[in-house]
Amino acid sequence: MNKLGLLGKNISYSFSRTYFKAKFEKEQITDTSYENFDIESIDLFPSIVKNTEGLKGMNVTIPYKEVVMPFLDKINKKAAEIGAVNTIRITKKGKLVGYNTDCYGFKKSIKPHIKPHHKKALILGTGGASKAIAFTLKELGITYKYVSRRPGENIGFTYDNLSEKDIAKNTIIINCTPLGTFPDIEQCPNIPYNGITDKHILFDLIYNPEETKFLKQGKSNGAITINGLKMLELQAEKAWSIWNLK
Repeated sequence: MNKLGLLGKNISYSFSRTYFKAKFEKEQITDTSYENFDIESIDLFPSIVKNTEGLKGMNVTIPYKEVVMPFLDKINKKAAEIGAVNTIRITKKGKLVGYNTDCYGFKKSIKPHIKPHHKKALILGTGGASKAIAFTLKELGITYKYVSRRPGENIGFTYDNLSEKDIAKNTIIINCTPLGTFPDIEQCPNIPYNGITDKHILFDLIYNPEETKFLKQGKSNGAITINGLKMLELQAEKAWSIWNLK
């Protein structure tokens, strides 16, 4: 039996396990299972690899996309450039190879909505997922700035100094924070939503709920709004193709 899984922390709500179980049933894949590897610390990762018979690969989610990298034998060029891994393939020789499929999922999801006036973006949050977003925006020729709670290197704005004018100037806004995820659906990033217009795209990496408070506020100002579901499905299928490399 081939085994796949999701590495993360507090991941009982996980999209991946539900998605792959449904995929295996639909496509009558009977020789592969998918489970959650919910660990308190990344230090437990080697024991999972060692003690899980038939393990062929994993998805990686919060908070391990960056800290898992030193445990891997090889990192794909794009994932190394991004600085985050969300997919691991275990080769026949037992080598662990890291990839990033978030960038693929994000690019395919946002590209159809981009118009010539979408030249500048704000990335809310600075975790592992935000790095794949930044990499993709660069590929698309869109300049971006990070928004974080605290000032720091590479941080364009803090939530405290972000103005309505800044929002108006940056016509793509991507939420890479967990704010607004079920069950805390009344939360949202603290930005001046009044600066949002019908020229904006608001993209939320969250998929549960389908429409977060962040997206609702954007929609009420006429913005195009996109949730994270399509991105997740696309990155999952890309991961599946990586695990099945011959």
